[in-house]
Amino acid sequence: MHIRIPNRLLVILTLTLSWSSIGLASDVYSLEEWAKRANMSSVSLSPDGNRLALLKIATKDGNPILEVYDANNLSKRPFRMNAEPMEITTFDWVSADSLIFSARMKVRDKIDDWNQGVYEYKGGMLTLDKKAIKNSKWKTIRSIAGIQDTLPRKKNKILMYGYEERSRYPSYYEFDLKSKSRRLVTRESPKVNNFGFDDQGRPRLGSGRDSQTNEWLTYYRGPDSSEWKVINRSSEDSFEEWRVLGFDPASSEDLLVLAHNGNDKTGLWSFNPETLKYKELLYRRSDVDLNGVQRHSNPYTNPDEIVSVSYYDGRNIKREFFDGGEQAIYEQLIGLIPHADRLRISSRSEDGNSMIISNRGPRDPGTYYLLKNGSLSVVGSSKPQFSSEKLADVEAITYKSRDGKTIRGFITVPNSKPPYSLVVMPHGGPFVGENPSFDEWAQLLANRGFMVLQPQYRGSKNYGLDFYMSAFIDGGQGGYKMQDDKDDGALYLAEQGLVDPNRMMMFGWSYGGYSALAAASRTPQIYQCVVAGASVPDPNEQVNYYRFSMRGAQKDEQLRMWDDSLSPIKEVANVNVPMLIVHGDVDQRTPPRAARTYIKALEDNNKQFKSLWLEGADHFSNTLFYRHKLKFYTALTDYLDNDCFTGSQTVASK
Repeated sequence: MHIRIPNRLLVILTLTLSWSSIGLASDVYSLEEWAKRANMSSVSLSPDGNRLALLKIATKDGNPILEVYDANNLSKRPFRMNAEPMEITTFDWVSADSLIFSARMKVRDKIDDWNQGVYEYKGGMLTLDKKAIKNSKWKTIRSIAGIQDTLPRKKNKILMYGYEERSRYPSYYEFDLKSKSRRLVTRESPKVNNFGFDDQGRPRLGSGRDSQTNEWLTYYRGPDSSEWKVINRSSEDSFEEWRVLGFDPASSEDLLVLAHNGNDKTGLWSFNPETLKYKELLYRRSDVDLNGVQRHSNPYTNPDEIVSVSYYDGRNIKREFFDGGEQAIYEQLIGLIPHADRLRISSRSEDGNSMIISNRGPRDPGTYYLLKNGSLSVVGSSKPQFSSEKLADVEAITYKSRDGKTIRGFITVPNSKPPYSLVVMPHGGPFVGENPSFDEWAQLLANRGFMVLQPQYRGSKNYGLDFYMSAFIDGGQGGYKMQDDKDDGALYLAEQGLVDPNRMMMFGWSYGGYSALAAASRTPQIYQCVVAGASVPDPNEQVNYYRFSMRGAQKDEQLRMWDDSLSPIKEVANVNVPMLIVHGDVDQRTPPRAARTYIKALEDNNKQFKSLWLEGADHFSNTLFYRHKLKFYTALTDYLDNDCFTGSQTVASK
């Protein structure tokens, strides 16, 4: 659908683009295009490589439809299936002619409580009719919560899990695809839970807690054993990581463990579960944590085999391979795929001759390729409306915060000339890592001439224990040093001549929204306005949802952080820039009550603000539909054009 842009908006848009030196109005995509959900996702091959399935959203406000193609001739009409009134969210091939899918359905209009949303989930199985695919049917699978493993080495078997009534611990079943029967494999318990399984569906790893010593336990048992053995104890007060990633491909009796082991950065270790000793440090860096491991691209011949370890070098992912064959494949693909960035083999046939390659990066919103019979072809794009030439590059930067700490960040750079207007967009969390590939919000803003800074403030993961813990260990730095890290990034870009210091603002979601609220009351003020989405106006009230359910390091982290950090609800009288407050009315993570209280306080203090409530929207991106995104993006861009970066600012409308 085409929506005509009012003449008034066209004039404002032209002025903004002229200032930002964008040459052609056609370079700017309409908000309707940005609001569309992914056109295509979850592309994967059947085990025999003869069928290709994907989720497709055919209309702007439609739900995903499962499409199944002939992988030997993608031009043939596909089989299509929806699960109305449910919405399909994920699926897995479990045989050459069977898929199991998960679907969700909205079952209530209001959230029950914190972290209890409005959706419930069910599972189903689609069996493709070999003679007439159009006659294929799907059925609900009883008591399925999800698939634990497709068990590629056990023909016609999968491992699934479900929850018994009133139980918080899952039961695991081996499901027979032919007979549609299931066999109980094991159940988790309060003593041993969070199971990990091998390629035969046998439980090999588990977790627990020793209440006498206040330690977290890692359990292990051999392939032919039914007895659990404790292989690691970690004090619940420790911030160090100790996590089993899989089996050592060079020594099947050993485990690969990601651990600090007394160091600031994580390393990959070979660990013997019988002797309880590290055998070898395989890889560690002094500058950054390890990002994770990559498994073999063929799960049928090399199930769960770890082939490389990865880390971030600036915004690039670097891999150290243990498997020369996998390394050669990836290096060849990187040379073939345009704008290769976050590239991976996401699906592969059992014979290894067919594969799906997915790529995603700043100039590629997500493209899927089919490599079959030696030929590489494009399956499709998640955002086909965008061309790479009109998207923006993302660059890594480093700068110093005012106390001398080195801060990393990422800038999305418009296809024009500086100086730019600046949007500082801190990530949520706050204790997570961020390394942007294709970021829809950043790209939307850059497409309109704004530079976007995503600062990796203290507390962000990926940069070692000391950097992470510096956000809270000596008192919560939310609104203080963590805020300095963000502001000093903006000032650094202004000093470099990249941005206009008189045209800077902050926009964030969740913790990023909290940061925007904190920015609104700072003095001296460097921003012209803030936009706070799904924010936390009252950290104390937020923490009270889970204050008494935490222990150890998690409790230390959360209470040190939030009991000491700035509370925006107490700073309303000091707000000194216009604000836009955005919130979903069924947000389960940051319930709407606190946002309503904050808005009332703004009204009572006669502050300039606007508010936008997204009806039916939760906290997370997968609950933002076309209608939500169009409403949000319209409000955001209108606010930047007409309330933030103009000489006059409008009076609040509520």
